[in-house]
Amino acid sequence: MSEQNRQQGPLGGRRGGFERPVEKAKNFKETLKRLIKYLKPHRINLIIVLVFAIASTTFTIAAPKVTSKAMNKLQDGYMAKMMLQQMSEAQIKAVEQINYQVNNVRKGDDTLPADPETIKAVQDFMNLPMLNTVTDADQKADICQKIIDLSKRMPDSGQNGQPNIKLTQEQIDGSIRAIRETNGGYDFHYIGIIALVLLGMYLLSAAFSLIMGLVMSGVAQKTVRDLRAGIDDKLNRLPLKYFDMHPHGDILSRVTNDIDTISTTLQQSLTQIITSVITILGYIVMMLTISPLLTLIIVATLPLYILATAFIARKSQKYFAAQQKELGKLSGHVEEMYTGHKIVKAFGQEKNSIEEFEAINNRLNSAGWKAQFVSGSMFPLMHFISNLGYVFISIVGGIWITRNILGLGDILAFIQYSRSLTMPIVQTANIANIIQSTIACAERVFEVLDEQEEVPDSPAAKVIEFPKGGVKFEHVSFRYKEDVPLIEDMNLEVKRGDTIAIVGPTGAGKTTLVNLLMRFYEINAGKISIDGIDIKDIERSELRKMFGMVLQDTWLFNGSIKDNIAYGKEGAAMEEIVRAAKAAHADYFIRTLPDGYNTVLDEEATNISQGQKQLLTIARAILADPAILILDEATSSVDTRTEVLIQRAMANLMKGRTSFVIAHRLSTIRDAELILVMHKGSIIEMGAHRELIGKGGFYAELYNSQFTGANLNEAAGNI
Repeated sequence: MSEQNRQQGPLGGRRGGFERPVEKAKNFKETLKRLIKYLKPHRINLIIVLVFAIASTTFTIAAPKVTSKAMNKLQDGYMAKMMLQQMSEAQIKAVEQINYQVNNVRKGDDTLPADPETIKAVQDFMNLPMLNTVTDADQKADICQKIIDLSKRMPDSGQNGQPNIKLTQEQIDGSIRAIRETNGGYDFHYIGIIALVLLGMYLLSAAFSLIMGLVMSGVAQKTVRDLRAGIDDKLNRLPLKYFDMHPHGDILSRVTNDIDTISTTLQQSLTQIITSVITILGYIVMMLTISPLLTLIIVATLPLYILATAFIARKSQKYFAAQQKELGKLSGHVEEMYTGHKIVKAFGQEKNSIEEFEAINNRLNSAGWKAQFVSGSMFPLMHFISNLGYVFISIVGGIWITRNILGLGDILAFIQYSRSLTMPIVQTANIANIIQSTIACAERVFEVLDEQEEVPDSPAAKVIEFPKGGVKFEHVSFRYKEDVPLIEDMNLEVKRGDTIAIVGPTGAGKTTLVNLLMRFYEINAGKISIDGIDIKDIERSELRKMFGMVLQDTWLFNGSIKDNIAYGKEGAAMEEIVRAAKAAHADYFIRTLPDGYNTVLDEEATNISQGQKQLLTIARAILADPAILILDEATSSVDTRTEVLIQRAMANLMKGRTSFVIAHRLSTIRDAELILVMHKGSIIEMGAHRELIGKGGFYAELYNSQFTGANLNEAAGNI
């Protein structure tokens, strides 16, 4: 089965590129370099994007650390307040206890310690100011420190009532520092400043992100604009051979879907990968500033993220490919069934159509479920790994808080960093896949840009100011494929004003002859000339202006009827358009439409009949007033009465003009001056209608087979 047949369904509807899953780039590095070249003109804007991305991300990264300062300040205030309260209460009780013991000594009920050092410590303790009477923070801190130091030199509180301090040295140092900094109160002024700083940071981060997005949008759209302009210009310079050999759906997909993918990646994924990488590095740096040991715990989990992401991506890829394939089949099936719904109903194939739809739909459901389930397990697995690190951080952090090694705000900030680290890692992994797909799309676009173009016009190309229409083929040979001959050594001379009818079975070379005449294809050998000038020496644009074409397959664009007719002549006046429409017998039906000549044809012109479409294309050819006419079964889509009228109009149009008429209904070309009978690329018969009928050859068999069934099978066998 040929590639073209594989691209078509049972009703002949082309499925385009629906079935092909996303492919990887064949040459990733070279395609990436080439895509980067399109970004080079915008390097200043890209630098701006990078600077603003770094600035925006830096503010976001620094925010938890700044918040931790406020939390630590609150913690210090709480610790200082509790320390002063407990120390003050302990000091009062200790003083009362010592005074009580002194009074008992005086009464003879008790004795003082005999150790001079202890006595000195008790005396120093009694000489300390009462904490509840002191206002200076440093003095309070000094008193607390002295109380703690003296408590170590005094006997057990059960004997003399001194405060029993059971704190680690880190806790003592932290509490003393907190008293000096906060004086046992909450510094709401400092916390307010932190809140304002955070607000400013978030506002600046949002503003920088907005600017970054705007600049990157401009870069993406301008880059894609250049790509679209380049590929559109390229398509206009490609030979017809390229379009005949490539499915239209595939070309359309390259121009639209692939370029849109590049645009989306440049606009969104490029900035995301910049911010994600900066965020990962920034989070790690900030965690290192808080605690290298805790950071080591988080870094130890990074390989788990990488292994999990790679494993899930590898597993899900085949399911997504299967999903894409089944989606393509489903889209193709629906397109075919709805496009050919009349044929489906006419042959009673609704049941088979539904069964096929259900089979494809079930396979799509299965593949889609697996793809979504496997890919959906990414985030739960990432969160599980993140929670493992969270548990270790919480345990170690909690111990360090009790020992005053780290503040509560530091631990909370570290937890926030560690919890937030998952998202940029997953984003980076996803973006890596997106970039791979984008490079594959770019490669498909560049394949079009690298296609061999039409042979350029000669620098000394000529322009025939007033073409007469004389055409001559001299020893012309042509083949679509190197090893399959089609036209061999064709010789033909057509005089000005002659009507040449070209007939023959399918594949005989009738349309090929017209393609060669208009240089849609280049001949392999020989020469084709118009008015004695080789068509290779004539500018293509000027050459094709000499021709007016009316094809069996009509082509009308989404626009008004007036514009569609005027397409044949630039700057045509309304009077000329109406005159051409009348000559083509289209004026009457146009005026019956609600908006007349201003009626807008919808996509594919489905709001008028097939015959009316043909009348408009004939009017367009009449308006163009060409030197040479090409009619490919131009009246096949109109009724018999209209056909007679059009033939009269065309007869008037063809007066004094060279006309090539490709006909399948041989009854329509009996009046041609010359009929060429083609078979297997060669002209096997040539002459007027009566002359060829009289010969009783191949033409006579074709002609008679239209009216009698006796020779039909024989003629078909010859074809």
